[in-house]
Amino acid sequence: MSKAKAEGKRQLSGSQKQWLLVVLLVLLAAWFVWGGVRQWQQASAGAALEESRDQIAGGLLTAWSGQVSQLEKVLKSERVTTALANGDADAAALAVREGWPGTEEVQVLPAALDAGYSDPKTFGYARLALLEAALANEAVAARVVRDAGGQRLGLAAPVQLGSQGLAVIYVRQPLLKLIGTFDQVRVPGNGYLALRQGSHSVIEQGDTALASRAEGLARPIGKSGLRLAAAVPDVEPGPLGLGPIPCLIVGVLLLVVAVLLKVGKGRVKLPVRRTAAATVDEGPTLSESLAREPVLAAAAADEGAPPPVPRGPGNEIAEDIFRAYDIRGVVGRELTPPAAALIGQAIGSVLQVQGLRDIVVGRDGRLSGPELSNSLIEGLRRAGCNVIDIGLAPTPVVYFASYHLRAGSCVAVTGSHNPPDYNGFKIVVGGETLANEAITELYHRIRNGDLHVAAEPGSLQQRDINADYVQRIADDVQLDRPLKVVADAGNGVAGELAQPLLEAIGAEVIPLYCDVDGTFPNHHPDPSDPENLEDLIQTVKRFDADIGLAFDGDGDRLGVVTKEGKIIYADRLLMLFAADVLMRNPGALVIYDVKCSGKLSDYVLRNGGSPMMWKTGHSLIKAKMRETDAELAGEMSGHFFFKERWFGFDDGLYAAARLLEILAQREETPSEVLDELPDSVSTPELKVPVESGTPHALVSLFVSAAQGEESPFAGARLSTIDGLRADFPDGWGLLRASNTTPVLVLRFEANDEAALNRIKGLFREQLQPLLPDVELPF
Repeated sequence: MSKAKAEGKRQLSGSQKQWLLVVLLVLLAAWFVWGGVRQWQQASAGAALEESRDQIAGGLLTAWSGQVSQLEKVLKSERVTTALANGDADAAALAVREGWPGTEEVQVLPAALDAGYSDPKTFGYARLALLEAALANEAVAARVVRDAGGQRLGLAAPVQLGSQGLAVIYVRQPLLKLIGTFDQVRVPGNGYLALRQGSHSVIEQGDTALASRAEGLARPIGKSGLRLAAAVPDVEPGPLGLGPIPCLIVGVLLLVVAVLLKVGKGRVKLPVRRTAAATVDEGPTLSESLAREPVLAAAAADEGAPPPVPRGPGNEIAEDIFRAYDIRGVVGRELTPPAAALIGQAIGSVLQVQGLRDIVVGRDGRLSGPELSNSLIEGLRRAGCNVIDIGLAPTPVVYFASYHLRAGSCVAVTGSHNPPDYNGFKIVVGGETLANEAITELYHRIRNGDLHVAAEPGSLQQRDINADYVQRIADDVQLDRPLKVVADAGNGVAGELAQPLLEAIGAEVIPLYCDVDGTFPNHHPDPSDPENLEDLIQTVKRFDADIGLAFDGDGDRLGVVTKEGKIIYADRLLMLFAADVLMRNPGALVIYDVKCSGKLSDYVLRNGGSPMMWKTGHSLIKAKMRETDAELAGEMSGHFFFKERWFGFDDGLYAAARLLEILAQREETPSEVLDELPDSVSTPELKVPVESGTPHALVSLFVSAAQGEESPFAGARLSTIDGLRADFPDGWGLLRASNTTPVLVLRFEANDEAALNRIKGLFREQLQPLLPDVELPF
């Protein structure tokens, strides 16, 4: 027995040795395989980095060339050439700026460049070199410069300034117009990419420890003087210094040996041979495969990609949905999913021209929103745009997301305050809200088939940005004391955020119609119409609230009522906002539209500001703000634009937060604070429906008659920047054409009822002959 036990122990010891050897071989195999895989990954990272480098370089070259071409095009425009021929440098600069949306600054300087050489450090060495390069090469030059406190894309071109001789025009653009594609592509692995100009790195990504080695893989960006530098870490050698393939071969051989040792003398079973009776599936015949394969291949190619969008001249789309400020039309009749896809592809084509790719898309609560949004996204992706879909969100949150997510461009799918059967698109490209000719360009692109089709569709991701938006405002605004507020969203999309936002800043909120319902069952979501504020007034009184706030269908406008039920129109709210902003920014410019109170200008001046009246329209106001660097703007319709502490776009929710902040800082009640604002006898906006296509023609006829020698307006100060506004010593009246609906818009204000009736009578006398069959509402 003892001999048998000893033999068993010897046999057990041999088995253990065999297992140890197998384990050792497996570990060695894993070491070699891992070494090979790691080398392979490092080599792949290098190849991927070069691919990313080439992709970014192509995008940068497209953006750079597009900016150069755009300047050449603008300089050939009639308005610019006329101004230059007349020797009017200021008019030429203004013409370039207005003809090129998104431009930050334009200057026309004498070729001697005395202003630059007198103080080159302040003027900017890179900027001075850019101007000299344009003059020396007698061609458009573009490069990155330091200007306006940061990096910008500068462009310059030599011009002849009338009898003054040679000059150079300088254009400053946001750097994003050049480097927009840089942020679209991420550096793989531990690599490094940098856009360089000379020894200066304009922008970097990845491991900056590799910066000193990046010139070895650098690629020039055309003839721009820029280059894209790249570097990857060295590939580490594998075990015993072997390369990736030898490492993998050795690893596999070691695994085979380990398996053989484990199996020992065990038999390997052969597959069971099928009997003749077994059914053999030999698959399709050759002819069947040839008939079937193309269909399967096409299906595989299209998987994950948006469906094709029609391209070519003759694309049918209604021209009249392309309005002055946005795109808007009746769903199913003028605005359909195919039309939305074409619009998306047209917008994407504009982005590609400007070297941009990322874009945010959000939608309001209308029933047609999801379908139109999906179609729009399909078109954007077809043009190669990377889409960030934030889903249901107020328009200002869409604007915010474009800043917060560093996209720079966005589309809000919204019908704003229009009836439920309407929908549309508000569009921002490279920080510029599209308006007028820029929107018309989209229509022409679609009609002419000038639509970009990318080799591969852009990416799509979903993000929820609402919480970030609320947090950003709550970090900036906190009430000094609680206020009880009724918030009426009119069943619009602002109802999603009105209560959580206002509560986050310290208000007690009573929600009214804050459930999102695209049919708007309670009242139309337009706070500029007093009829739509009746429920809010009653609710404020019922709950003894301090104030009532109303928002429009997409949340970019604000209406206000006091606890006594008095409506505080937007021009008076703008006075309150102006006084607050001017305390911290003395001398700042405040812009208001032609419908605002005549007392607003005096109020801004008394508070140390600079007032400016401008055309009605959210996109036009925003463009003017950028042009003039204004801190604040507002429209009678309830759009408020804060540049101070915010981003300069119209935001009813943020305006509500700023209003409550001001009111909570005062010892008086909100009603007392608002009652202190200058007031007068006035009408709300009066709207006269007319035949589609006629409003602007009717206004032109009215203006012509009003400017005649025998006109009753002869003693008034007339402004024709947007329709006709006649200012008398005791009041004013306005007639303009709406750019969104076929109506004439009027408003009147005076010191007393007698003056108001007199001014209304003058307008009625001039307007009634143009509309003999229409009963005027004043």
